[in-house]
Amino acid sequence: MGENKMGIMPMPKLMLTMSLPAILSMMVQALYNIVDSMFVSRIGEEALTAVSLAFPIQIIIIACFLGIGTGVNSLISRKIGEKDLDSAVSAAEHGFILSGILYLIIVIVGIFFSDHFFSMFTEDVKILNYGTDYIRIIMFFSFGRLFAQSAMSTLQGTGEMVQPMIAQLIGAILNIILDPILIFGLLGFPAMGVRGAAIATVTAQIISMIYIMTQLFRRNTYIKVNLKKFKYSSSITKQIVVVGLPVAIMQGLASLMISGLNLVLAGFDETAVAVMGVYFRLQSLVFMPIFGLAQGTMPIIGYNFGARNKNRLINALKIGIGAAFILTTIGMLLFQLLPVKLLSLFNSSLEMTEIGVVAFRIISLGFPMAAVSIMLSISFQGMGDSYISLIVSFTRQIIVLLPAAYIFGRFGGLNSVWFGFLFSEVVALIMVVYFFKEAYRTKLLPWDDDVRQAI
Repeated sequence: MGENKMGIMPMPKLMLTMSLPAILSMMVQALYNIVDSMFVSRIGEEALTAVSLAFPIQIIIIACFLGIGTGVNSLISRKIGEKDLDSAVSAAEHGFILSGILYLIIVIVGIFFSDHFFSMFTEDVKILNYGTDYIRIIMFFSFGRLFAQSAMSTLQGTGEMVQPMIAQLIGAILNIILDPILIFGLLGFPAMGVRGAAIATVTAQIISMIYIMTQLFRRNTYIKVNLKKFKYSSSITKQIVVVGLPVAIMQGLASLMISGLNLVLAGFDETAVAVMGVYFRLQSLVFMPIFGLAQGTMPIIGYNFGARNKNRLINALKIGIGAAFILTTIGMLLFQLLPVKLLSLFNSSLEMTEIGVVAFRIISLGFPMAAVSIMLSISFQGMGDSYISLIVSFTRQIIVLLPAAYIFGRFGGLNSVWFGFLFSEVVALIMVVYFFKEAYRTKLLPWDDDVRQAI
């Protein structure tokens, strides 16, 4: 089928063509998250708090499809780099089967445990009802997001980034359109409040899934997926899980981290919980483009790792780190200079604004450090060593951030809680730089010796 562009295209152009579609789609996703919360905040602070409390469960769902997607993406790109197209196809097919299994698990959890989750954080009946209604709809119809991610990751692993971008844009834009219609009852629809926000989300996800599945199975793609010929392979499953499970756990740790922070903050004021929910949605506008950049960079690293091309791998990583650092520095300046404006988008009360301004300015100081950590972590995933990213993520979020936030808050009050974020980013950056140096020494430098021996 000819040489894949990930092995021959000039690196700056390749990085642009691979990452820009993902960055654009991620930015629209971030915009959706913000607009969604803006509409919900108009219902009342209880609704915003309920959706903020539901966010950790949504992160777990995201962890499921990102884990499978990353494992499939990484394996496909590496197998294409090794010229093993049959294994690349098998990886894609296994991704869909694993997604189906995960969907069944999510539904069972939604039925039996969702109401108990919210009762851990509040006794407010209104918040409990809002939260349970919202998250059950999200979980019962999560198949749209799961199968869409499998299809998008398959295409991304081959170097095709435009169609996944279009699919994500369709989902995000449709969600933004449906939100006010279903929440407030426009165009003849009944006003459904928080429940309407959830229905808008899953409807958009299902339509996005239909689009990307059509593109994968009907277009002339680099690899041909045919689920009718699926043959289970424990080896393929293991290779997907080895890379994907650490990524899923990393994302799941974010859920545990946010839940832990919500418990710490609820000890001060429930308004602080709402501030945390608003922060995570606003910071997505900064970090979603970084994740898009990482999404475009990982297949390049995976392909060139499989092809044993160290120079192209390192060049891609350098460009990615530089771009991520610049983007997050701009984001940090926005959070430093415009915190009141950002909070006012969510109909913030005076108390919410006072808490949020301090939080935004302290936490955002760590954005540039986080950018470097994210891009170096992506290199481990591309090379098939996701467990290293997991170690760093677990240390940052659970070992460092939660205890630090609790201790700082206990001795310095609510405003000191936010320094836990900054402290954890410093620790994570030191760790990830150390691990990358070791990976470079043990995995990449030996290739130079192989070349010299061949000569």
